[in-house]
Amino acid sequence: MMYLDAPPRLIETRVFSAMPDQFRRKGARTAWADANRSGEPADCFIEGPSFDAQGHLYVVDIPFGRIFRIAPDGAWSLVIEYDGWPNGLKVAPDGRVLVADYMHGIMEFDVKAGRMQPVLTARNSESFKGCNDLHIASNGDIYFTDQGQTGLHDPTGRVYRLSHEGWLDCLIDTGISPNGLVLDPAEKVLLVAMTRDNAVWRVPLIKDGGVAKVGRFVSTFGASGPDGLTMDKAGRLFVAHASLGHVFVFAPNGELVARIKSCAGPTCTNVAIGGANRDRLYITESATGSVLVADIGILDSSLRGA
Repeated sequence: MMYLDAPPRLIETRVFSAMPDQFRRKGARTAWADANRSGEPADCFIEGPSFDAQGHLYVVDIPFGRIFRIAPDGAWSLVIEYDGWPNGLKVAPDGRVLVADYMHGIMEFDVKAGRMQPVLTARNSESFKGCNDLHIASNGDIYFTDQGQTGLHDPTGRVYRLSHEGWLDCLIDTGISPNGLVLDPAEKVLLVAMTRDNAVWRVPLIKDGGVAKVGRFVSTFGASGPDGLTMDKAGRLFVAHASLGHVFVFAPNGELVARIKSCAGPTCTNVAIGGANRDRLYITESATGSVLVADIGILDSSLRGA
């Protein structure tokens, strides 16, 4: 992780809200934890933060197939529990709640009916490896990652685009554990976290609908790697790192300009920008089942032009 003239600024966090004990499944063993947590029991593993129009924050709990809604005052409500592993979640501008489900594919949570319904569960009659996260473009296209158990030993992770017209394109099929993803403000470049490559890939989108000259935008280090991503209007990329207890902030040129330090555990899995002025970053810290918050408004004053 490189910087040029000045070292990255440190931004502290505080706990916005933690999962209440009444919702924690202490000591429970799950098939998801057996595969992804070396068999270590997890009373929850939250991910996929996304705000609705009313300011409620949705998060998922992967191993127990649950989706929660957190009110602005930090109160938790269980909105659905189902047979699945919801991983990424995004609330669309029209209010739809879309979910990248590791077990089932791309799903939609019907808020009014309180049920899950499939959007896309297979490609050419083949099941996905294990969908991880998704991003919704301004025209309604859905970009999503199909991570499964891929890594350096098996670089076959995929990145897809499901167009608003229903076409499915595979943009990358050599991914090294593709995870979080986000479009730049102009929607001409897709950034994808490749967790086991410990990097974020830069994926230029070309006019014919394909991609070209894909490269590493930033490289990190650690036992895990980049997980969830988001980007602000200035084009700064926020990268949650799943083992270093930080969210790293990169300028449009790839320079590390800030680091946001977890005040809880080391497993920062995903991020969402919120607040009335979109000046707060909300972070899921999965080791403790907490949602952290940081003031990122200071970036506009202290890092102007970075």
